[in-house]
Amino acid sequence: MKVGYARTSTLDQEAGFEAQLRELKEIGCEKFFKEQVSSVGEREQLDGAIDFIREGDALVVTKLDRLARSTAHLVQITDALEAKGACMHILNLGIDTSTPTGTLMLTMLGAIAQFEREIMLERQKEGIAKAKAEGRYKGRKPTARAKTDDVLQLKKEGVGATAIAKRLGIGRASVYRILGAKKAA
Repeated sequence: MKVGYARTSTLDQEAGFEAQLRELKEIGCEKFFKEQVSSVGEREQLDGAIDFIREGDALVVTKLDRLARSTAHLVQITDALEAKGACMHILNLGIDTSTPTGTLMLTMLGAIAQFEREIMLERQKEGIAKAKAEGRYKGRKPTARAKTDDVLQLKKEGVGATAIAKRLGIGRASVYRILGAKKAA
């Protein structure tokens, strides 16, 4: 069975998300796991896909950067699939890990992708530092702190941190940070 996995980093990337799903359907995926979460966030659907996969199945993604956050993470995913007797297909690269050549290519490309990401992040930090020095960088608005009163009210009503985060559209860590600041005050 072909099991498709689609991911975008933000809700704003709806077109890219739909394109991934369309491509996965076109190549014959029968089951889909999809999520819109950043590259560093928890990937519950990816974990679910790996749990779902059985011997002889293939995890299919459209692009490598939709799957793994680092070479180590890629190796971890590949090992988990291999242990189950499953393989991985990366459509835009034509990689199939059911072959030794496919596994080699995947490992090499994963290392290159991680290198490119690290270079990009380094350039981004340099650009932010330059913009700050010139007084042009303001940073992002503190969205969670703007919802402090709502967080405190929901907590007072007995709502748990995870439910508060979901209701308000903020991270769970932000909820804990707000609650921790209130206790310290």
